Amino acid sequence: MLFHVKNFEYQHKGRFFAQITGSMEEYGKAELEELGATNIDTAYRGLYFDADMKTIYRINYASRLISRVLAPLASFPANHTDQLYKMAKKIEWDQIFTFKQTFAIFSQVSNSKIHHSKYAALRLKDAIADYFREKYRYRPSVDRETPDVWLNLHLENNRATISLDVAGGALHKRQYRKKTDVAPMQETLAAAIIRLSGWDGSRPLYDPMCGTGTLLSEALMHYCRLPANYQRKNFGFKHLPDYDQNEWEAVQLEMSEQIRPLPSGLIAGSDSSYKAVSAAKYNNRHLMYGDRIKVKVADALKLKDLQDKVIVTNPPYGIRMGNSDVVGELYEKLGDHLKQHCKGSVAYIYFGERKLIGAIGLKPSRKIPLVSGALDGRLAKFEIY
Repeated sequence: MLFHVKNFEYQHKGRFFAQITGSMEEYGKAELEELGATNIDTAYRGLYFDADMKTIYRINYASRLISRVLAPLASFPANHTDQLYKMAKKIEWDQIFTFKQTFAIFSQVSNSKIHHSKYAALRLKDAIADYFREKYRYRPSVDRETPDVWLNLHLENNRATISLDVAGGALHKRQYRKKTDVAPMQETLAAAIIRLSGWDGSRPLYDPMCGTGTLLSEALMHYCRLPANYQRKNFGFKHLPDYDQNEWEAVQLEMSEQIRPLPSGLIAGSDSSYKAVSAAKYNNRHLMYGDRIKVKVADALKLKDLQDKVIVTNPPYGIRMGNSDVVGELYEKLGDHLKQHCKGSVAYIYFGERKLIGAIGLKPSRKIPLVSGALDGRLAKFEIY
């Protein structure tokens, strides 16, 4: 029996899954609640939640912390790849996309008899291709870079769940970052740092080691209430059979009415690299009100006007500098500079390597775990009296 269009799993359960960077589940849950999700359960690097379609549009459009949102299409036992192929072929794929469009699959496997994720994805690809070929004589192509449709295969405890990525790709790709430098900070991590700083615009925000400006950009979007993905053109939810264009436009209108301008001088930053500052300015120009962020070339250890500000920064660490002695010396000098020239300010510093917290010579009033890729980082708060 086929999985009918009205019986896709997300439709009769109203339940979805949001992927999020490890250690950020608590903050992601709070954000999902703000955006209208209910019945939220925390999982490893993710969150299960209930939502209607309008809420799904809002989450994908506005979430700053979530990486992807998955709508389950079907789930079933899968003890071997032939069973996976057979069951996946029963899904009515033409209710999601056509043979003229492209697709890609990302997969995860754990605690299952099928233990090779790439081979499992290959069998799912074969099932989709054969479904279309038998029904239309043609099959869609695979595009691993920019597919029309992203699909997820999750195998756990010998049970397969096949989902549509309703974000249509990683949500951290905000479209404003056109130029990057060495080891740039991911946008979702930068957004989490701004959120955790509690910055509300009552004091100026400054990043003295801004690199290509990701923290500055996320601060702007936070203050101006710009939806994180307002520049995104393609969302995967448009492929859902119950997609409603009018409701989607209503969400866009609802959120656009909340946008406010950025006062000049409220957000600023600097970096010692001409190349990085040039890239930051270029990236800012791709954001609404981005021309109001002031960025200059300057050595962070020579800045004298950082009193009574919220300082948010991600100093270079091992992966970006290589020499541990140089890194340690930089952090020691940064700590001295904060004590001498930043009185009345509060500093939120992200340590990609948490062992460097001791090198700065200041006692943090708070340390928050924030994972960045393979790095077990920490966001430390320093109150400078």
